[in-house]
Amino acid sequence: MPWKETDVMDEKLRFVEEMLRNEKPFKQLCAAYGITEKTGHKWKNRFYEEGKAGLLEQSRAPKSSPTSLPERTVIAIVNLKHAHPTWGPKKIHAICQKACRPQEIPSLSSVKRVLERAHLVKRRKVRKVVPDTERLRRRIEPQGCNDVWAIDFKGWWRSGGEVCEPLTVRDLHSRYILETRLMESKTSEAVRAVLTELFRKYGLPKVIRSDNGTPFASPNGILSLTSLSAWWITLGILPDRIDPGKPGQNGSLERMHADIAAEVEHKVPGGRRQNQVVLDAWREEYNTVRPNEAIGMRTPAELYVPSDRPYRGDFDTLEYPPGFLPRKVSSNGVILLHGLHISIGYSLRGLTVGLMPAHDGKFRVFLADFPLGVIDADLCCFSPLDGVESSGGS
Repeated sequence: MPWKETDVMDEKLRFVEEMLRNEKPFKQLCAAYGITEKTGHKWKNRFYEEGKAGLLEQSRAPKSSPTSLPERTVIAIVNLKHAHPTWGPKKIHAICQKACRPQEIPSLSSVKRVLERAHLVKRRKVRKVVPDTERLRRRIEPQGCNDVWAIDFKGWWRSGGEVCEPLTVRDLHSRYILETRLMESKTSEAVRAVLTELFRKYGLPKVIRSDNGTPFASPNGILSLTSLSAWWITLGILPDRIDPGKPGQNGSLERMHADIAAEVEHKVPGGRRQNQVVLDAWREEYNTVRPNEAIGMRTPAELYVPSDRPYRGDFDTLEYPPGFLPRKVSSNGVILLHGLHISIGYSLRGLTVGLMPAHDGKFRVFLADFPLGVIDADLCCFSPLDGVESSGGS
């Protein structure tokens, strides 16, 4: 005789209670209840997400389907993705809003579903991770090219009535100067655009070292992360910061800034455009002609080679290992867990974090393979991991 719904619910509750006691291996527990491990994980995850309500039988009917869109809209979405492989759902959705008939404009979620069904969504699969409390002030020493890039803004000067403020990026192993860009803005978006160009040209570094200023770090963010440094993490790049008030810890970049001050600053008539032309020529000479004592009087161009980690665009989503609970961070820096709204940082808005349940009833929080902190659901709070300087949530 089939079980009654109440019997099934009781069985699920007993399973969850035994699982939380952690007295036997998960595989053995599933076998004892006559269910597969896949079913056991499904019950566990639903319980973590929704509590007892998540254990009720749910409809197997799909909540939505991209086939409800007109065929020409689906084709247009797929063609746009093929024409622009690095574009994500948001960009394609924006194009559709302008190009489609008003009654046929798809929602952003529909665009995502179409791309997922066509296997055109770029996902980063996160390897199995374990918490690590040593992080953002390691001052990692490079062993080869692209192990560590250094980034900073050099002090500004005026020329032709315009402010000239270079964003500089340098490979610390070869001393190769990757960029000296006179910027009109110092926002995360402006710096991200420059770095995207560099990633396309040179590939991805393992580490980016910066000071603690805007837009690389924020005193009010979780672990001082900004949207820029959080983006680095999603690409598999570790932020590495110098100590506050210690510019000498980024000495290679500071010495190069001194050279710019002595050889370019205040020496070019005209405004930003004229200074950029001269600065580009100065960088080319620095890389290819000028011997550098720190690398045995060779030129940086003799040593530097592009990264073997190519940049293929940003990830549309982050996928976590089995057992993790993925949670998307809302526009105000909040995630939902067990019906509770928990703030984990405005700088992570729009990203998906992974929650790893722990034996103590808490959840370890990861961004890709980078451990951020711990959620205590009973206290409804998020705390950065010990050993990392932070001023708390944003």
